[in-house]
Amino acid sequence: MPGYVLVNFIVYACVNAFTPGPGNILAFNTVTNFGWEKGKPLFLGIFVGYYVVQLLCAVFVYGVGTFLPNALPVMKYMGAAYILWLAIHIAISHPEVRGELESASFLKGFLLQLVNIKIYLFGITAMTGFVTPYSRALWILMGFELLIATMGTIATSTWIGAGLLIQKSYQKHFRLINIILALTLLECIGSMLGVK
Repeated sequence: MPGYVLVNFIVYACVNAFTPGPGNILAFNTVTNFGWEKGKPLFLGIFVGYYVVQLLCAVFVYGVGTFLPNALPVMKYMGAAYILWLAIHIAISHPEVRGELESASFLKGFLLQLVNIKIYLFGITAMTGFVTPYSRALWILMGFELLIATMGTIATSTWIGAGLLIQKSYQKHFRLINIILALTLLECIGSMLGVK
């Protein structure tokens, strides 16, 4: 894998991991409403769920690559379309504040990740756009998916740790932050499609 592709993979993964999504928002909201101690089971559920989903994505991409190898190049363009949609969505989005949660359980965090389409698309797009053009080995796909899950866990931990500080800063400067993130994702599309 060329260095510029690896750099763009990492940029894509960071932008995707750190932008607001169901897991990050739920963790952020939980820590601001319940605090660290009461939120720990939910946070653990989110983290474990992230790893399970990314390993499922690796197996899915490996299976498609093994049994339908001609589908992977098509999936790359589908992934590029998803990143374009994500960039537009991020650029025009506004901060959301959600109401208080009923409970902060491990199961709630875990199940959220199992139905979190963002992280499925994130994992599959990253693999088909950046990794499978260079390797389709299951252990490499799993390694990159574990890297994604680790980055996601770090991102969610950052949202938890920053708490209200992030909320105040993001709400004040959300438009500029969102446009920068969207432009960064557009660069990732170029890398996926081989545009330098």
